[in-house]
Amino acid sequence: MMDTAMILAAGLGTRMRPLTEHTPKPLLQAGGKPLIEHLIERLAEAGFNRLVINHAWLGDQLEAALGKGERWGVTLLYSPEGEPLETAGGIRKALPLLDREYFAVINGDIWTDYPFGQLREKTIRDAWLVLADNPGHHPAGDFALDADGRVQFRGTPMLTYTGMGVYHRRLFEALPQGPWPLAPVIREAIRAGTAFGEHYTGHWYDIGIPARLDWLDRWLRGESDTLPPHPAC
Repeated sequence: MMDTAMILAAGLGTRMRPLTEHTPKPLLQAGGKPLIEHLIERLAEAGFNRLVINHAWLGDQLEAALGKGERWGVTLLYSPEGEPLETAGGIRKALPLLDREYFAVINGDIWTDYPFGQLREKTIRDAWLVLADNPGHHPAGDFALDADGRVQFRGTPMLTYTGMGVYHRRLFEALPQGPWPLAPVIREAIRAGTAFGEHYTGHWYDIGIPARLDWLDRWLRGESDTLPPHPAC
């Protein structure tokens, strides 16, 4: 079974300013611990024991705070980026550390109760995407699923990519070094019929702005009794 995951943590956190002026976004806290620690704990519990974290803005703080992973019983490896490489470019640079055919990729600025253990079993063709109902700030969605679970550009319902997925390394090996977005890589796999996925209806939240971070912090601390479908802000 798959044992390697990459947590994407190299964003500049511009939408989180001023909170990210002196702190990298993955270290912002909700419920008494940094966002990235929630992910590391859940991945470790699910059996992922090799985690690769890319970083750029204030990345030394990430390495100092997280260390080598001993407290979670995992190995943490770091892929520092001297220039913004975007998502696929960051994965391309980290391939030597992602020493597996398949690996999971998780956005570092989300909170979810998705059972990460399910990702360890996904080795279908080139890509497996976890999709969710569209949040208020992204009503149009990104992709759809057909009856066979293949990802399609259009369909009913349209769903939002959660920033959680499983990829085969061949999708990135041919990319040139340097900045490269993930969307064209996914689109090519869709056109080839090698991108599959699932519709996850549990809790998933994009914690990309201060208002959502504040909301999540209050909910995790028990200061809010109800959990809305998604912060609309």
